[in-house]
Amino acid sequence: MNSRTHTVEAAFRQLYGTAPEGVWSAPGRVNLIGEHTDYNDGFCLPMALPRTTLVAARRRTDGLLRLHSAQGDGRIAELPLSGLAPGAATGWTRYPAGVVWALAEAGHDVGGGADLHIDSTVPSGAGLSSSAALECAVAVAYDDLYGLGLPRPELARTAQRAEHAFAGVPCGIMDQMASLCSAEATALHLDCRTLEHRLVPFGLAADGLRLLVVDTRVKHDLGDGAYAALRAGCERAAALLGLPALRDLAAADLDAALAGLPAALVPLVRHVVTENERVTRTVAHLEAEDTEGLGPLLTAGHASLRDDYRISCAETDLVVDTALAAGALGARMTGGGFGGSVIVLVHDRLARTVTDAVTTAFHRAGHRTPSVLEAIPSRGAGRLG
Repeated sequence: MNSRTHTVEAAFRQLYGTAPEGVWSAPGRVNLIGEHTDYNDGFCLPMALPRTTLVAARRRTDGLLRLHSAQGDGRIAELPLSGLAPGAATGWTRYPAGVVWALAEAGHDVGGGADLHIDSTVPSGAGLSSSAALECAVAVAYDDLYGLGLPRPELARTAQRAEHAFAGVPCGIMDQMASLCSAEATALHLDCRTLEHRLVPFGLAADGLRLLVVDTRVKHDLGDGAYAALRAGCERAAALLGLPALRDLAAADLDAALAGLPAALVPLVRHVVTENERVTRTVAHLEAEDTEGLGPLLTAGHASLRDDYRISCAETDLVVDTALAAGALGARMTGGGFGGSVIVLVHDRLARTVTDAVTTAFHRAGHRTPSVLEAIPSRGAGRLG
């Protein structure tokens, strides 16, 4: 048991006057390629990060859910399960409360309640899925505490429903599946329609490479309602094309399909179809042990997100342009867009050069100093102690 687990256990005892029944962990994720394809039933290739959300938990018998976060305001939120419904919780508490609500709505016996203490190192607002990490940590904790025995894809669907129906965010399924199903030294090749998935070896260190995550530390308000609008546009395009989802449009049929669509929908469709192709090509490179070959695909993905999906911003573009000029093999924004993080594939010997170049460029532009961490493919959610 590591020191962080001990810290979370000790905090639980201090808060609730007793020891937790266990500590569970779920990671944030970074998406290597396949952005905004998940809600189009497409393909993506995320991986878990070493940054995690921990949940110390203990069952109750009085139907009360009590929530505390080490990153919160110090108060314990108390929610009676009898009144748990969308709108009953606010702020960060919507995510754990939503998971409990979704489990109960699915017919699982979780009515006894629980005490939870949460501590996270997944940065919020950085496009690294802090909300999914929180949801999935609570989901695996409840699965163990109440002996539910649910398969990981079902837990992912539960966490996604919590975010959709309880927290009001129409997210795809990628974040939850990545948090729950990832493993060390691999990326998760995910079919977002069927939830079929397989682990693809992703050995960076052996190839003398690093994948950096540059958190721009900005989140533009433009993104607040844009996610739902983008999803609605994709769904409208699929309906006009007579398809269940844009995933069903083959790349060979793309040009003909675009010719019959309203101009506003053309770039959305083009991005989704070409991004699915980039996922396939990226997997092929990994299977051929050609990790360096990923660079141009990452950069092409960024151009599509910038020019077609239009969800990049000055800060993310600055990271990409500066990193490439400093010798990076490839770079692209990751996450929902309008800020957040950029991934940069770089030779180990150039990692410091690229980091310093990006930091200098941000200072010259008057931006806040970006935060840089190394993306090491890590394990998915599970019990720690």
